[in-house]
Amino acid sequence: MSQTSPLLSLHGAVEAATPDQCVAGHYGDPLREQRALARGLAVVDLSHRGVVTVSGPDRLSWLNTLSSQLLLGLEPGQSSETLLLSVQGRIEHHVRIVDDGERSWLIVEGADAAGLAEWLLRMKFMLRVEVQDVSAQWAVLGSAGAIPGLAEHTEWVDHWPEVSPGGFAYSVASTETHPGQELRWRETLVPREALRDTVSGLEGIQPAGMLAAEALRVAAWRPRMGFETDEKTIPHELDLLRTAVHLSKGCYKGQETVARVHNLGHPPRRLVFLQLDGSQHTLPARGSAVVVDGRTVGRATSVAQHWEMGAVALAVIKRSVDPEATLEVHDGQERYAAAQEVIVAPDAGQVVGRATGFLKGPR
Repeated sequence: MSQTSPLLSLHGAVEAATPDQCVAGHYGDPLREQRALARGLAVVDLSHRGVVTVSGPDRLSWLNTLSSQLLLGLEPGQSSETLLLSVQGRIEHHVRIVDDGERSWLIVEGADAAGLAEWLLRMKFMLRVEVQDVSAQWAVLGSAGAIPGLAEHTEWVDHWPEVSPGGFAYSVASTETHPGQELRWRETLVPREALRDTVSGLEGIQPAGMLAAEALRVAAWRPRMGFETDEKTIPHELDLLRTAVHLSKGCYKGQETVARVHNLGHPPRRLVFLQLDGSQHTLPARGSAVVVDGRTVGRATSVAQHWEMGAVALAVIKRSVDPEATLEVHDGQERYAAAQEVIVAPDAGQVVGRATGFLKGPR
C-alpha cells in the first residue's frame, strides 16, 4: 500500500486520481507545471512507486536468467529496463533497473512491488542473492533531464526511444524522428524521510504533478504498466522490444513467444497515438472504447491534456485497423473524433525472410 506523500501538504497540492493517489495530480496549474517539467525546471513526486532491491554477488546473473533483457554486463550507475513474462510471453512485471555496484535497484509501479518481491524470493533457490521491498524507506522523484541538486543520489535514466543492443524498433518513426527524443526522463531514488527537504532544497526547481508527467509520457509514446498493459499484453504490441528485450540472449520464461511472434507472426494489437478533438473542453476517461464505423476496436489507455498539442491519448487497438481510418473515442454518451498516428507498425513482426517493410532494426 502506497504511503501518502509529504508533498501533498505543499501549497496548492491536489491529490491525483487512481492509481496515482497518495501523490499530487497538480499544484494548482497543471499546464504551467508541464512546461516547467519539459524544460527541466521541475520534479515530479513519484513516491507511490515501488522499490525493490536485490543484493549479493549473483544478483545480475540471476536477474538475467529470469527476465527479457541482457543484464550480465550492467555496470555501476548504468540503467536498463526488463520484463518478467508469463510462459505465454505476456507481461507480468515491467522493471526499471539500475545497479550501484552492490545492489540492483528495481523501480516498478507501486501495486507491483510486493508481488515482484514475493515472486523473486520464491526463485532464489541456492543463489547468493537477497531481495527486499524497500518501498517504505525509499521514494522516487521524476524529472525530464538531470537536476543538479540530485546528482549525489542513485538515478535511473530512461534510454527511450533509443534501440538498445539486441533490441528491435517496431514503430514507424526512426529513432531520430521519434517524439520520445524530446523527453529525457530520469527517476531518482531519495530516502523517503528526506523527500520534502530534498525537494525544498532544489534551487530554481518547482514541484509538478502527475498530470504534467503523464502528458509528457503520452506525447513520447511511452507505455506504462497497468495503463497500456492488460492480462494479454505481449511486448511487441507496445514497441517494448526497443528497450526492454534482448532478442539473442539466453533462455528466459516467455522467450519462445517473443521469438515466434517477432520472427514468424504479428502481434494481435498495436499501440497508437491519438490527437483528440478538443472542442468539447473535456477529456474521455481512461479505458473508453475506440470505435471505427460503430465497431469497438480497442481502448484508450492513457489520456492527457498536453500544453502544446491539446487533448491527446494512447490507445491499444486491433492490428487490422486501417492506419488511415479516423477513429472515435466513446465515453458514455460523449463522442470524441480522434486522428490516428501509427506507433507500432501494422506489419510489425514476421522478420524472417522479410525484404522490406516499415520496420527498422538498430544501427
